[in-house]
Amino acid sequence: MSATRRQILSRTGASVAGIAFTGALSELFAGSAGAAPRAVGYGPLVPDPDGLLDLPAGFRYKVLSRQGDPLRSGEGLVPSNHDGMGAFAGRRGRVHLVRNHENRVTGKIAVPTVPGLTYDPAGKGGCTVLELDGRGDVLGERVAIAGTAVNCAGGPTPWNTWLTCEETEDRAGTNGYTKDHGFIFEVDGADPHRTGAVPLTAMGRFQHEAVAVDPTSGIVYETEDAFERPFGLFYRFLPHRPLGGTGSLRAGGALEAMRVPGVPDLSVVQEAGARFEGIEWVPVPDPLATETPVRHQDFGPKGITHAQKLEGCYWGGRAVYFVSSFARAKDGSAATHFGQVWKYEPHRRRLTLVVVFGPSTDVRLPGESPDNICLAPTGGLMVCEDGDGAQHVFGVSRDGEVYAVARGAQNIGTPDAPEWGEFAGVTFSPDGSTMYVNCYTPGTTFAVTGPWC
Repeated sequence: MSATRRQILSRTGASVAGIAFTGALSELFAGSAGAAPRAVGYGPLVPDPDGLLDLPAGFRYKVLSRQGDPLRSGEGLVPSNHDGMGAFAGRRGRVHLVRNHENRVTGKIAVPTVPGLTYDPAGKGGCTVLELDGRGDVLGERVAIAGTAVNCAGGPTPWNTWLTCEETEDRAGTNGYTKDHGFIFEVDGADPHRTGAVPLTAMGRFQHEAVAVDPTSGIVYETEDAFERPFGLFYRFLPHRPLGGTGSLRAGGALEAMRVPGVPDLSVVQEAGARFEGIEWVPVPDPLATETPVRHQDFGPKGITHAQKLEGCYWGGRAVYFVSSFARAKDGSAATHFGQVWKYEPHRRRLTLVVVFGPSTDVRLPGESPDNICLAPTGGLMVCEDGDGAQHVFGVSRDGEVYAVARGAQNIGTPDAPEWGEFAGVTFSPDGSTMYVNCYTPGTTFAVTGPWC
């Protein structure tokens, strides 16, 4: 186990925020090819004269898309609530950027319904896809799936499609919906009609957050961001046609939930490096939750392991990593923390707590909760902040140094927007030259270029 560190979060010249955490940060970057920047971070953030996005010197941003603008396809307007996102290589150097819209029934601008791409006409969520040329200019923007609900995060597949996740358990007849929600859908950014709007029902019906696919076995790992007790579970889906390509997940499979023997709530684990052997996987009695939500179901006398705010999830090296953004005893968790990152090694059936954030800090981690995360091709981790006050994208080096990469300007250029809009959907272009990130509200998609390495 490594010693506790106190690191620098933001060197802006105007303020310095601190964070305390324990853990071996280098473990987080398994599968990340590059080397971290020589210096910690990229220097102070420079205020943007246009009042949108503050970046270090030498970096530039381009606004690719904003909610309310016309979609280039003519299908309607760019929907609201930009969330999770994935970037996929296309032909002739093009990039397909698939973007979630976490619209509930109260969503300001719904994803337009399109024949062949709409699941439930009453659903306002879904995905849009931007097609970018080799220079990063937008060639097209269209609906990729519509009629879904609360599309939060998701994850890429090894065959270059996007799995978009509904973070809801609403049934048909609730909130005006005509179909059950709470599913995962596959989206092909290059040709959305190849995947259509088909729920992958065997992967479970619950408040999905993110997924990660083991590129060797094809097993899909899933997080559940439940809002109340009992909190969410960590799942794995064993497909009948592993690594079968686009559409193969429709063939079904088995859904299981993780049991850590003797640990009913992951929040009680407070020491980085804590390791649990012999992790068990228990079949989910009713993946469709026809009568009872999955996390409430009977998993036998040994019970099951829960955790509050299970969110980000990604595959690195030979392990899957997943995030508990925070846990609060006042909400019903067994203990309090400001963020955990866990590592599960399937070949060893071993679970390790890699990082713990706070709360014993002089200055808390802004927002107290890391949210969307991604591996940067330069060898670091990028973390979207979801909290109060000024919102940032933070970088984390292999040595555990934490630094500000971007800061959203107040009101992000829209007077009627919330004071600060959280970041979401951070991802990199296939060649590593561009970071894409969303401002959730008002929905804005940025492309950031500069000296990443």
